[in-house]
Amino acid sequence: MVKYKDETLDRTFAALSDPTRRALLARLVEQESLSVSELAQPFAMSLPAIMKHLDVLTDAGLVAREKTGRTVACRLTARPMEQAMNWLNRYAQFWSDNLDRLAAFVEEDPWQSNPQSQPTPASPRVQASPSRAASAPGRKKSTPRGPSRKT
Repeated sequence: MVKYKDETLDRTFAALSDPTRRALLARLVEQESLSVSELAQPFAMSLPAIMKHLDVLTDAGLVAREKTGRTVACRLTARPMEQAMNWLNRYAQFWSDNLDRLAAFVEEDPWQSNPQSQPTPASPRVQASPSRAASAPGRKKSTPRGPSRKT
């Protein structure tokens, strides 16, 4: 069995839970390395807000930052994402197996014509008990409305 570091997975999924952070990662997929200002350009938020999102992504190990002079370049790192995918694939395999078993069960024909299971005309039929609705007393009506307040 594969052991997963819960803290790493927690941080990865927490980082991926925010749509802005997912959008930042998507931009890094399109281009291998972007400066922070290039990365922040299409977003309608301040640079400090983008930096906070990048801090979360960096803490989760999803983004690596490299400073060259005054420019900070960001690039995507795959290791935490691979761990998360392995974890998810384990459950995908579980559900796939269960759904395959369910499909096989549903596709079986349990109502095949079996001469022993069909009732013969000579055998007595068991009468079903009468419906409760037919023998139940009528529903009580609500009490009449009280006086209305007209002013």
